[in-house]
Amino acid sequence: MQRREFITLAGGAAAWPLAVRAQQPTKAVIGYLSGRSPGNSSDFIAAFRQGLNEVGFAEGRSLTIEFRFAEGNFDQLPALAAELVARNVDVLVATGGTVTVVKVKPVVPRTVPIVFAMGGDPVKLGVVASLNRPGDNITGVAFLVNGLAGKQMELLHRLVPTAGAVGFLVNPKDPNAESDSRDALAAASLLGLRLVAGGASTESEIEASLAAFAQEHVGALFVDAEPFLLDHRKKIIALAAQAAVPIVSQFRLFAEDGGLASYGTSLTDANRLLGVYAGRVLKGEKPDDLPVVQSTKFDFVVNVKAAKALDVKVPSTLIAIADEVIE
Repeated sequence: MQRREFITLAGGAAAWPLAVRAQQPTKAVIGYLSGRSPGNSSDFIAAFRQGLNEVGFAEGRSLTIEFRFAEGNFDQLPALAAELVARNVDVLVATGGTVTVVKVKPVVPRTVPIVFAMGGDPVKLGVVASLNRPGDNITGVAFLVNGLAGKQMELLHRLVPTAGAVGFLVNPKDPNAESDSRDALAAASLLGLRLVAGGASTESEIEASLAAFAQEHVGALFVDAEPFLLDHRKKIIALAAQAAVPIVSQFRLFAEDGGLASYGTSLTDANRLLGVYAGRVLKGEKPDDLPVVQSTKFDFVVNVKAAKALDVKVPSTLIAIADEVIE
């Protein structure tokens, strides 16, 4: 008899795997699935492990983590999720972009609990029934990426007031692409800026979009919050630097690696919360009883070194309110 068949007979659909396995000397197993690449996920994985530790789990002693990474090839996500389900994981963690959650939920059996971290609205995207009562076998962490375009565009305008045209780099394959593009256009219009949109879901498309921005004489670049673009940030930053175009993004990693500034949700804190929730499910709590937690910690980072290289004068008022200033 298969382990999950035994669980169903012993406790029905409401009995989660660890509740039965607690009497056995075996470790809990987490399936960790990310749309990103492993080389660009180390900080987030460390934060995830920290969250697990906070609720009493330590990898190697009380649990094992099976990792799978799509590395930007989102079409692979369902197959990778199926691999993890076949490994009889006790919890499947879906992270590394909203697209991971959207593609994985439909292919995972309801007997396997899912804990996610995503930047889109999980209700609007049909991932959960509501934030308070997620429903089915899924819950997780929602961090605000939508709705910040206005603040980020205003920040970019204050940093580079001479830029009349702004490039907007977005991955058209991301579930949030349409709403993010709409928000960015509205924010630019309010500030009297001309928005030049460019799509990129491959490295060659990044090169093509940056070349198109140069032809349109954009004075600054706004990079959408999306895992593929985050993973390829060094290429984006290098190409923008060649054209002397400052970059603003939601992700602090852009600012740390040479972008001008970043403002957005702390992904490190969101992944810590992801670990906490995964641990709570391992202890027997049902996903439907765990409201979707909203990460509210924000970071504003200014890279003064990059500003000097781009001949951009950062207002002292922005320096004063920044959470971190990179000299």
